[in-house]
Amino acid sequence: MAPPIVRRSRPPPRLPQRARQPSRGGAGRWVPREVAAAGRPLRRGRAAERGAGRRGGARNTMAAATAAAAPGRGRRGAPMYSQKELTSKKRDEFEDILEERRLSSDLRYAMKCYTPVIYKGLSPCKPNAIKSAVLQSEQVQYVIKQLAKEMGESPDIIQEEAMEILDEMGHNMQLGAVRFFAFTLSKIFKQLFQRVCVNEEGMQRLQHAIQEHPVVLLPSHRSYIDFLMLSYLLYTYDLALPVIAAGIDFLGMKIVGELLRRAGAFFMRRSFGGNRLYWAVFAEYVKTMLRNGYAPVEFFLEGTRSRTAKTLTPKFGLLSIVMEPFFKREVFDTYLVPISISYERILEESLYAYELLGVPKPKESTSGLLKARRILSDNFGTIHIYIGQPVSLRTLASGRISRCPYNLVPRHLPQKPSEDIQEFVSDVAYKMELLQIENMVLSPWVLVAAVLLQNLPAMDFELLIEKTLWLKGLTQTFGGFIEWPDNLCAKKAIMSGLTLHSNIARLVDGHVVLNDKGVEDGGVGEIVFKHALAILTCATYRNQLLNVFVRPSLVAIALQMTRSFRKEEVYNYFSFLRDVFSDEFIFFPGISLKDFEEGCFLLTKCDAIQTNQQEIYPTNKGGVIVSFLSAMFRPFVEGYQLIFRYLSKEAKEAFTEKQFIPGVRNFVFQLLEKGNTQCYEALSSDMQKNALAALVLLGAVKKEKMSNGFTYNVNQEAVNKILDMFDARIPVQKPVAARL
Repeated sequence: MAPPIVRRSRPPPRLPQRARQPSRGGAGRWVPREVAAAGRPLRRGRAAERGAGRRGGARNTMAAATAAAAPGRGRRGAPMYSQKELTSKKRDEFEDILEERRLSSDLRYAMKCYTPVIYKGLSPCKPNAIKSAVLQSEQVQYVIKQLAKEMGESPDIIQEEAMEILDEMGHNMQLGAVRFFAFTLSKIFKQLFQRVCVNEEGMQRLQHAIQEHPVVLLPSHRSYIDFLMLSYLLYTYDLALPVIAAGIDFLGMKIVGELLRRAGAFFMRRSFGGNRLYWAVFAEYVKTMLRNGYAPVEFFLEGTRSRTAKTLTPKFGLLSIVMEPFFKREVFDTYLVPISISYERILEESLYAYELLGVPKPKESTSGLLKARRILSDNFGTIHIYIGQPVSLRTLASGRISRCPYNLVPRHLPQKPSEDIQEFVSDVAYKMELLQIENMVLSPWVLVAAVLLQNLPAMDFELLIEKTLWLKGLTQTFGGFIEWPDNLCAKKAIMSGLTLHSNIARLVDGHVVLNDKGVEDGGVGEIVFKHALAILTCATYRNQLLNVFVRPSLVAIALQMTRSFRKEEVYNYFSFLRDVFSDEFIFFPGISLKDFEEGCFLLTKCDAIQTNQQEIYPTNKGGVIVSFLSAMFRPFVEGYQLIFRYLSKEAKEAFTEKQFIPGVRNFVFQLLEKGNTQCYEALSSDMQKNALAALVLLGAVKKEKMSNGFTYNVNQEAVNKILDMFDARIPVQKPVAARL
């Protein structure tokens, strides 16, 4: 039997008696299935944590887990899901980790005996020893000698520069700083959040993974709280704290930057600018920590916080680095752990809306952090953290990637990854993000926001309850992970959401309206800005639902655009929309047909459509569902139409992104002021950038790298053609890649 997790260094306090009914809300204490089946109590001592299950039992458990989590062994196009998975997804239960913190001393918690078990029983390595190993590595020494030769400099000078890079970059983890954060964060989290819920089975799997092979933690990224919360969580469960890739901006925060460094953060520049020495030192630093299992490595695939609560397209650089030791046979395997962090209310919600409307992001600073302490009086509801199944890189690569080419070149020589490796890294990145999305928890407020945005400016409260319950059923049918408050009727649950989000919406005379107080004051431009602010803030929560609905919704939109029931034509439009929105939503590369089949399957499952070999057509009751799904995604369709129209009419010469964003924003702003559109979401800089990226992908805009950045040139004819297809004035002509 695998050893149980022990997260207390003392006997737990006696809690009030309560019903132990299993629920996602964490009402019952988690017990491993094998223990429950045998009727034996959990082993609670430090000896249990270091028991015989460390190696053999853990390996068997993890092998089964990774085999289940890994996709098929083929190249692109391997199944990412099956219809069985869409109908019978079972998820772990949650446990509230703040419950105990509210009943015991935070100081005692911070000062507890903390001796985490790490990879194969290694002793933690001192930060300076890691830096020394990096500096003396063959890889870094090779680059130093090459640069010295090319630049005519002494190798000692280049080596000093490498040391300076390491000093800027490297973490300096110290237990004192960890204990300080444990104490401080306990105080802050209890003030900010009602509950912090985690799936303890996921923690059990993570404990096994950390002992077996190097581990890479891949959390979703919606808030600055993410990396603090994850370290707090691992400390609570007595697991090895991760070393975390953080932006160099944090070093500008006096005192705080250094505290973060001592809590395990290592800092990377936003852009390396072709600096070969920096890249070599950074890559070797990450690989040294990973190879030797000093600590789990943590970074965000999205690269930055999502301002819209939609998952951003992945960045591949760091993922490629952590995979390299496996490709070069320096480690037997590496576990990738997708982690989904869901916020009932996001701390930075209003800040994000301002940023999307063009207000510059405040610079990270200690003074800014101190000013932000006023949020401690606010309530931010519940956080759910779902630790996904650790995924074996070895299993993912088996039968697909040959590591032989790496055997032909000395390990210390830099190698450009082959096209196969680059494609594999891309596929794994999308796979991890889809796993994150799959386990995102949806609160009732997410459903309310989706319904409310389709019924502005006001909606009857009783009708809102009815529509929200209807959407709840549809979301569950489509496989959404809804966390409905225990023992609360629909009216109370929705009222609770309105109370928590009173800054976004309010109840007035039996109707729910957006809380855009003062919108009637000021000039027309100010009114438009304030209304856009309210809509974008509300849309942040609706966006969390879009991942569940994107495939069936694109089928629904395609049905309306084609005005035809022929399956081939509907698929052509679906594939076109999927390409256009490829930066807006996360799709696994190269499986457009499978996504279409999933969308059709889900619509058939809820009796919205019927299909045969040649046709797709809505059922009598399907019109309501198809209309709702189309309306949910209408802001994206209309927003892209406006942006394409701007490029078609206004953009005549080469331009940069810094010129494009204000230009399209002014264009949409004028249309809103005149009442010619109601698509406020087209003001979002996120949508504008994604639409431009889509046109680059479709070949309608040419992107060229210049000395000072990128410039864009518009092919007016191509943009007009795409706009005509988007407006359904001309059919999409695209050959079907496989038999439907």
